[in-house]
Amino acid sequence: MSGLSIRPVVAADADALLAFERAHRAYFERWVSARDPRFYSAQGVAEAIAAAEAARAAGQAFQYLVVEGDRIVGRVNLTAVRRAHEPCADLGYRIGEHDGGRGVASRAVALCLDAAFGTHDLHRIEATARPENTGSIRVLERNGFRQFGHSRRSFELGGQWFDRLLFERHRDAPPEA
Repeated sequence: MSGLSIRPVVAADADALLAFERAHRAYFERWVSARDPRFYSAQGVAEAIAAAEAARAAGQAFQYLVVEGDRIVGRVNLTAVRRAHEPCADLGYRIGEHDGGRGVASRAVALCLDAAFGTHDLHRIEATARPENTGSIRVLERNGFRQFGHSRRSFELGGQWFDRLLFERHRDAPPEA
């Protein structure tokens, strides 16, 4: 996994990103809300990338592709960037089904935190995970996140309500405790 890196998503990624998202759509939708079906088209992905580039330029969100060599293996994002009083953002990530269990998510989150606390000069990052998603909880904990809350029946997926655990990581917190 030494060739794993993250980089901002750009227009030239449209075809590869569309292929990645289509290949893993059903897997991702088991854990997160489904994207609008229009996203899964060349135009839909191109529009999403343009929106990501605009949000990046405005400092509102930072979307990265997780790549191994030249292959997209996932995505990691900092969204809902807030600057006033306590510079922070929300972390989200998704790794392709067949690339899980190899430490890809843990490394991608670590690289994203480097960017968050360095390049983007943020102080605090928040993340959520469903209690039954033990893999995601381990990724967060390995990267120094600590649980600070439990939101009950706060996320609806497929007609069923789920709890979410709330996590945070501060710039000055050690990566592992």
